[in-house]
Amino acid sequence: MPESVPFWFAIAVVGYLGYKLARPPMWLVIVLLIAGFLLANSFLAPVIESGTTTGVSVVTPTTQP
Repeated sequence: MPESVPFWFAIAVVGYLGYKLARPPMWLVIVLLIAGFLLANSFLAPVIESGTTTGVSVVTPTTQP
């Protein structure tokens, strides 16, 4: 029986491990979080979303019958 993990929990675990292993400065973490939040609400959001969608489709192509 497959288990379901909430997306926020998976992101939190990856972020925690990335911080512990890479040890970036705290100011860089804060700047990246704020910049990501501001970009999500800017006019660039549709471009970022379409680029992400295209990147995902390139990495995991779906076969159409």
